[in-house]
Amino acid sequence: MTPLSTGDPESIGGYTLLGRLGAGGMGVVYLGVSASGRQVAVKLVHGPYAQEEEFRTRFRQEIAAARRVSGAFTAPVVDADADADRPWMATLYVPGFNLAEVVEKDGPLNQRELRALGLGLTEALRDIHRAGLVHRDLKPRNVLMTEDGPRVIDFGISRAADNQNLTTTGRMIGTPPFMSPEQLAAPRDVTPASDVFSLGSLLVFAAVGTGPFDADSPYITGYQVVHGTPDLGGVPEALVGVVERCLDKDPGARPELTDLHRMLEALPESDVTASPTTGQPANPRPRPASRSAATTFAGAATNTGTGTGTGAGAGQRRRVRMLLAGLGAVLAVTGLCVGVGAFVSDADPTATASDATATPAARAASLPDGWRPWRTELRDDVKGVPLDYDSPGCVAQGSALFCGGTGFTVARVDAASGRILWRTGTRPQGAQPIGVRDGLVYAYEDPDDSTRQVVALDATTGHRRWQRDINKSEAAVLYDGGLLTLSPDYSSFVAYGPSGKELWRAPSLDEYCTPSVLGGVPYALCSEGAEPGQAPVDLMKLGPGSMTETATLPKKAEALGTVGGQPLFLAPQTAKDVYEAGYERPYNALLRVSSETGQVRRVPLARPLTGAATLVDGVVYFVRSDGSVTAVSADSGRRLWQKTTDVESLSAPAVSATYKRVYFSNRFGRLLALDSRTGAAVWRTSALDDPGDKAQGYPPRVMLVKDAIVAMAGDTAFSRSPDGPT
Repeated sequence: MTPLSTGDPESIGGYTLLGRLGAGGMGVVYLGVSASGRQVAVKLVHGPYAQEEEFRTRFRQEIAAARRVSGAFTAPVVDADADADRPWMATLYVPGFNLAEVVEKDGPLNQRELRALGLGLTEALRDIHRAGLVHRDLKPRNVLMTEDGPRVIDFGISRAADNQNLTTTGRMIGTPPFMSPEQLAAPRDVTPASDVFSLGSLLVFAAVGTGPFDADSPYITGYQVVHGTPDLGGVPEALVGVVERCLDKDPGARPELTDLHRMLEALPESDVTASPTTGQPANPRPRPASRSAATTFAGAATNTGTGTGTGAGAGQRRRVRMLLAGLGAVLAVTGLCVGVGAFVSDADPTATASDATATPAARAASLPDGWRPWRTELRDDVKGVPLDYDSPGCVAQGSALFCGGTGFTVARVDAASGRILWRTGTRPQGAQPIGVRDGLVYAYEDPDDSTRQVVALDATTGHRRWQRDINKSEAAVLYDGGLLTLSPDYSSFVAYGPSGKELWRAPSLDEYCTPSVLGGVPYALCSEGAEPGQAPVDLMKLGPGSMTETATLPKKAEALGTVGGQPLFLAPQTAKDVYEAGYERPYNALLRVSSETGQVRRVPLARPLTGAATLVDGVVYFVRSDGSVTAVSADSGRRLWQKTTDVESLSAPAVSATYKRVYFSNRFGRLLALDSRTGAAVWRTSALDDPGDKAQGYPPRVMLVKDAIVAMAGDTAFSRSPDGPT
């Protein structure tokens, strides 16, 4: 517990507050005491959420869920007020450390302790499931270790097992290392068997100090959960069979709680057992070889093959980093992603967000011919199991939109009316097209689970012009001269022209490298290791047959774009991996890289900032999950303005130079307009009526087609006037 700080209330609901027990993205938890001396844990919601009806609905759900559960291994609700100015809930205070703290402090549990933990958690889940609930976030920090057994806490993302269609914020859907495969794939459709899977992962953590699917990034952790074999190295032999059954990928094959309780009871209470399982982890991470000094590729300009490779072969040098269905939403949720793109209207480039003299009336709005407000459902029924990238969106050329959706890969949509002109592809779905240029739409195609292609489509007809095999996990990006890809075997970067002809090829390195485009120039972002974020980032300029090291950036530095022709990055205050829901990484400086000399100039921020960051017209917008927005000058690092809104789960911004406004959408289809010069709220709209069942899992998006606002909520696209609601 820490002392109360400035701004903390002295009492809530008649409970005198003694100190802080913890804080997170949603609120603060205090230790309180009633007039009779009973100690309680009081959860107080952060102010911005109190104004968000979706969040209030969800908080009422949490209170109702916790009240429905009673048992020896849960913390009961003793008081609550969901209608207060700032909603709060008080539960019985349970003294003790959580399981994560216990393992960190004292090391893994012994077999007697593991047996008691498993039995207690099984009984807690029995009480939760009998109340008709699925917890959905059973993890070490939600298990308090007390003298009389474990207590399960935090029903913030629990869900009725009968899958009632309650409105939720859609932001916290779990913690990747302890989620079930079905929770990652379809978070609204989990059953009690999902909690059994999480229990299996938690028991492995308690036994060895790490989860069975832990990896260096949430992406790979999620992939391992869905497809990988659990690493049970170090788990006591008597417990292995139990957790193996809990961790079955098929929910129907996992044990019922009654059977699981019986299996745990049968475990020997003595710590004297056979030795734990040994050997390498089920999926050992390869140690990357040292960087080769040679960075040229003989014959690259004319070689049309896939690259020769050397030594053990590129296929053995890196782990395949599959694009994960369902994880885009998870990572946006936890604040581990930084947005690098925004859509800006074609206005005078000399008019910037800091131009305080211009007025919206200075120019008339430019809308697509015949424009009117519209709404279109981007859905099509298809047979079979879909491959869903869970990140649909649109790109525009003129008055034509090219969008991804449910049941198809790309559709052309008339930006004036919302009418679908053509639709193509079925695998993947839920994918934003790569881009559109010179009459061609570039999109992904996954003909099977081991192959990924980039496809060039005729923008007018949707007919296929050409396709090329590309890397299964790394994005393809458009640069000023063509399309930049990574080869399927990771050995080289390949650039293609509009006709599909290979323009040039450059070598990759024996480490993690991904294609990037900054200011229209092709680069590679490389770091030693098999995954991003584990080592400093090398910015490598690409060209025919060569890659040239330009600069080295700190670990977990994030590329934003360019300012004055110079690449711009964010420098993190900490590079620690954090999997807690609601965590947002703090950044304390901007890094400007000289394209000529490679010199890195550090531009400190006045204070660390968190949230997804997007660079538009010389301004970096930091958008937090709680709806607050901070605008910072990309040149000086000076804060231009900060606005706390009451709209959470905001998209990346779209900036209108015509109207001097910054537009956002949220996942329920609510639009928000701020003054780009001051941050003042200009207008906002209500949420869409029934945006569909994808709204919770898909990230919101907003863009401008001329001055018309086009946004996506789930797989529903809609367009509104820049003048706001009328």
